[in-house]
Amino acid sequence: MVRVRNALKRTGRWIWSDRRLMLLAGALLVLTFPDANLEFLAWFGLVPGLVLIVRSSSAREGGIRAWWLGAGYLIAALYWMAPEIGPAVLLVAAAVGVLWVPFGVAAWKLIRPPVSWPRALAALVVVPSCWLLSEWLRSWQALGGPWAVFGASQWQHPAILALAAVGGVWLISLALVMANVAIVLVIGSLPRLAPVLRAGPAAAAGVAGTAGAAGAARTTGPGPGTLRPGLALLGVIAAVASVGAGPLAFALTPASPAVRQVTIAMVQPGIISSAVQRVDASERLTAELSRSGLLGGVKPDLIVWGESSTAVDLTLAKNRAQLLAMETLSKEDGADLLVNQDTTVPGKGQEKVGVLISPAGIEGEYIKTRLVPFGEYIPFRQQLGWLTKISKAAPANMIPGTGAHVLYATDRTGQPLPIGVLICFESAFPDMSRVDTDKGAQLIVYQSETSTFQGTWGPDQHASLGAVRAAETGRPVVQAALTGDTVAYDARGRLLAWMGQSAHGVVTVKLGLPAASARTIYDRLGDYVPWSAVGVTLLAALVMFANSRGFPGRNAGNKRSHEAQYVAGQSVPS
Repeated sequence: MVRVRNALKRTGRWIWSDRRLMLLAGALLVLTFPDANLEFLAWFGLVPGLVLIVRSSSAREGGIRAWWLGAGYLIAALYWMAPEIGPAVLLVAAAVGVLWVPFGVAAWKLIRPPVSWPRALAALVVVPSCWLLSEWLRSWQALGGPWAVFGASQWQHPAILALAAVGGVWLISLALVMANVAIVLVIGSLPRLAPVLRAGPAAAAGVAGTAGAAGAARTTGPGPGTLRPGLALLGVIAAVASVGAGPLAFALTPASPAVRQVTIAMVQPGIISSAVQRVDASERLTAELSRSGLLGGVKPDLIVWGESSTAVDLTLAKNRAQLLAMETLSKEDGADLLVNQDTTVPGKGQEKVGVLISPAGIEGEYIKTRLVPFGEYIPFRQQLGWLTKISKAAPANMIPGTGAHVLYATDRTGQPLPIGVLICFESAFPDMSRVDTDKGAQLIVYQSETSTFQGTWGPDQHASLGAVRAAETGRPVVQAALTGDTVAYDARGRLLAWMGQSAHGVVTVKLGLPAASARTIYDRLGDYVPWSAVGVTLLAALVMFANSRGFPGRNAGNKRSHEAQYVAGQSVPS
């Protein structure tokens, strides 16, 4: 009985250790995204993780705890990919989670009590910058791409999304983390709450024992029971500023005026495994636009099908009958048709292509450029190819395109309609929609297919990204899906239409388009926010290194590491 009790105690200590709690703290942040949609948690949900980091016994431990926080965040954000890529989810989380280490070190250095005014002010800038650095680095395609960027959790609030028009989704992330840091500063300023930020006796002893020449144990400031109204006021002001920045930007940066109106029809046939039946279903739904019935009165300017809506190469002569059927649909409905082919090109490999079709034939193509890691290609396939034996990871790498570019449809009045066509996963990348906007696109169109992840949070998370891209570019965004979610947003990211995972049919929406020359601040300036975060992080690292080395001037007068010795009761020799 004693052995069982001891075993249970050991198991309990392992489960409730601080590092395992960091996994939980990171995972809970994903509740701010669809399908849970508890987006308000983002404004204070990082506080438990910050408290656990601050209570660490050293900066090294703070960094490790932040690593666990990041890993928990990514595991929860990508849980729905586990059936497809198996243990690669854990592999990605463990490898990419290390990017949160600077965030943990900065939080421990600047927020642990007692906090001085310079440290408090630095914390409000440096800690959010370190978080943003981790998000921006992991957004690199080779590391998986920018899925579940913290700022995207606010997709339902156009007033907050206005920050994206100023500095991209990165500026929203910065505001969210700053609000959480401000709350921790307020906690540290109140006598009854401040003790939660202090490490226990053992941890404190660890700090004293490892401080050494760096002076980690030498802190100055008010005692643990002292009320610090000034620090509390600073935290409150910073929190209010973080929350109010979005509405202020919304008021000061009105959307560009609409210069034209277009009607877009998006076709969602639902889950159909047969490629032939999938095309038939899309064709039947599209034909309803020109017939009597519920859709008979709709006159679209563009009809959009989802990703992989056809499995044949429409450019080949042997598939002329399929292309002719689509040309006929375009003529009957009076609108160009944007379809998507998922085919294998002889001598090259598999690729996904958005194809714009008019009554006269193919008017333009776009090949998917940013591929889904493990789903459409395996990074470092030579080393990680074994994943195909234990999961449904891509058996071969798909062929990427050469980059974003604009296609030109023709609306019902005969005017050119410049559209930025991107495919599925590419909605996660801010730079791609921004490139399309810079090239003159007045509308951003995504083609998607997420049947593999039907019933999970994945398709809803994916569909929400269109709101952020709309706010960043100042362009309406539509997404047509085979399955998953078909959605539409206006130029400020306001939701106009949403067809869920279990539905099928045609969604039509009327959109106001800005001038092709209209630009948001983010369009014009690009990723200046993450670059600024890089600069802040590097400067903070240099200051920390300088302090640890004791210069400038800290050890003036000491030579060869010898220190002056003083004996109590004796005078200092002249």
